[in-house]
Amino acid sequence: MEINNNFSLKNYNTFGIEAKAKQFVEISSEEELKTILQQYEGEKKLILGGGSNMLLTKDVDALVIHVGLHGKKIIKEDDDFVWVEGKAGENWHEFVMYCVERNWGGVENLSLIPGTVGAAPIQNIGAYGVEIKNIINLVDAIEIANGTTRAFTNAECRFGYRDSIFKQEAKDKYLISSITLTLTRKDHRFNTSYGAIEETMNQHGNRLLSVKNISDAVIHIRRTKLPDPARIGNAGSFFKNPSIGIELYDFIKKSYPSFPSYPSANGLVKVPAGWLIEQCGWKGKTFNNIGVHQHQALVIVNYGDGNGEKIWQLAMDICASVKGKFNITLQPEVNVVG
Repeated sequence: MEINNNFSLKNYNTFGIEAKAKQFVEISSEEELKTILQQYEGEKKLILGGGSNMLLTKDVDALVIHVGLHGKKIIKEDDDFVWVEGKAGENWHEFVMYCVERNWGGVENLSLIPGTVGAAPIQNIGAYGVEIKNIINLVDAIEIANGTTRAFTNAECRFGYRDSIFKQEAKDKYLISSITLTLTRKDHRFNTSYGAIEETMNQHGNRLLSVKNISDAVIHIRRTKLPDPARIGNAGSFFKNPSIGIELYDFIKKSYPSFPSYPSANGLVKVPAGWLIEQCGWKGKTFNNIGVHQHQALVIVNYGDGNGEKIWQLAMDICASVKGKFNITLQPEVNVVG
């Protein structure tokens, strides 16, 4: 292991923001991690995976630990299910493809989401009607304070909408080392109710519902609608889709008859943040090197040497305009560091 001082994080966050880490180390085994935690006991640390859900607004005055734990394997299987483990440093989409290629069902709607396996449960990643909470069995983690290991069951993860215990009371207390998913081997329960999955499949002549065909459709939709972080700096959806009361929804719908919505819990209505932002005129707007993506208003982009503080200010300006126009409060999905 090599400890790097004053280390550039530009290539370690999908926004492509230039920020320096006080110290930086990449760990490739749990033994290395425990050694580092012991050596730097009591010092500030930041755990870094793929950097795909992060906005750096200034230099990081801490030891940044980049998770390089790799590997995937079958824990157990029977005629109906397979329990598959992925180490935290694995690329999420590549892990999904590993499952899709074997016709293991349940993860296909989560294709092409950027990031790592270890970051997936923190955010309770979701897309097209499926969240990782639907398929996760265990989350193995290492306590940063003392290096002890713990396995979190699905219930113990306390999953919510883009939320988990790892964003709440366990935030910054654990490093996720691996996750185990429970996937179907047959009698797959497909979810095509959200978005244009079936329409896309039909357009490509793939009318048969299958793990691969749904995955292919999701990949096509995401590539059409969302910018590739390798080409344009971004962190995917910057804001959560808010849930509002039916009274407010009905009031807005009188002025905007096409106001879209989706069912939500507790008598609330979930509405698309991208639609709200677009109605406020932000879609496609650019401000020097940053802006709002021309095809998806939910995505803030860095076109060049954008500044993290200015991106955050743009996000706050968007929130203020949506609040002023619709009386709806947007919440960032992205983890702001700074």
